[in-house]
Amino acid sequence: MKVLIAGGGIGGLIAALFLHRKGIDCEIHERVPEIQEVGVGLTILPHAVILLSELGIFDALDKESIRTEYMYFRTRWGQTVWEEPRGLAAGYPIPQLSIHRGRLHAALFDAVRERLSPGAVQLGSNVTSFVETDSKVRITTAGASGVAEYEGDLLVGADGIHSAVRRQLHPHEGVPRWSGRMLWRGATDWPVFLDGRTIINSGGADKKFIVYPIAAGEEAATRLTNWAAVVRVADAGSALQQREDWSREALREDLVPVLDDFLVPEVNIKDLVAATPTFWEFPMCDREPLAHWSFGRTTLLGDAAHPMYPFGANGAAQAIIDAKCISERLASAADPIEALKQYEIERLEPANKVVSMNRSAGPEGVIDTVEARCNGPVKDVDKVMPFAEREAIVRGYAKAAGFARDQVRRN
Repeated sequence: MKVLIAGGGIGGLIAALFLHRKGIDCEIHERVPEIQEVGVGLTILPHAVILLSELGIFDALDKESIRTEYMYFRTRWGQTVWEEPRGLAAGYPIPQLSIHRGRLHAALFDAVRERLSPGAVQLGSNVTSFVETDSKVRITTAGASGVAEYEGDLLVGADGIHSAVRRQLHPHEGVPRWSGRMLWRGATDWPVFLDGRTIINSGGADKKFIVYPIAAGEEAATRLTNWAAVVRVADAGSALQQREDWSREALREDLVPVLDDFLVPEVNIKDLVAATPTFWEFPMCDREPLAHWSFGRTTLLGDAAHPMYPFGANGAAQAIIDAKCISERLASAADPIEALKQYEIERLEPANKVVSMNRSAGPEGVIDTVEARCNGPVKDVDKVMPFAEREAIVRGYAKAAGFARDQVRRN
């Protein structure tokens, strides 16, 4: 069996590693001509970290990341509405990791080339369309050297929110749905705050600032520190003036006035943003959940299957779970087409549920609820929103997304 993978991002690379682990041949086609360390930080929750450890790449990632040990959910006025330990500090069998997306991607890329072959990832090879026959699937790619065709037994579309594979499977879907929120993201070397392993999330879905360390700093007293700001600038479903693009540099004058709306006592966020040489803006988009991912010899994975808002830090995790699942179904089923159907049955509903929950800010919805019930800091948060009600939102999300403590166990 040979599996063709459209897209060499996090989901596509991890799918290749899991497939190779099961003895399944695969080949990745990635549109960019060169792998570069781009992007900013992301969080890998324990239910995804434990799967990466199965691939034998935990140590490499651990060296490049920060083991997150604490999390604060606060109003934008700086008042804590929920706090909890994370990872090992919370009793999980494995850490929660915060890491630079580019470093994660580079580690996965190196692992694929080392374990499969140097040519397992075809760079500058953009999958534009595919055709299925009774026994094969043939993809057409475009690149600097022109148009080419490749043949395999199955096709996995892991080519992101603008997936060409998804577009062919669902030709009438249209463009992604804009939430009406703008997201600014950056990372820079910054002095350690608190214990150097804490995430501070201030504000809810429509007005939020989050800051956390993602790697060792240039000096012992600093960390590579990731930050992100979210502000609603239009109604949900509004038309975008330009396509969302992770590499679009932001204008500093657009963000700086927004920072006055946040109080983060431990970090001077205006100085943090000012110290960031370049940062990016991104309209926060997703797509309507699909009823089907798998059609014959073709299926979808990761953001191509279920793009979601970044609340709850679950995008990468859900792609990793997809990758493990599809490898297991293909390894155990006699019929590969049936295996793709079983993969869809197992993964579609849970992933779509996370997409829907993230539209309500996921666990960060607890902040929105508190902010909606008061106009500023209060003496007793319990009187505004009882502990049990707050716990139901945060713990309920963890359970639905698959990373509650009792769901994460070493095999």
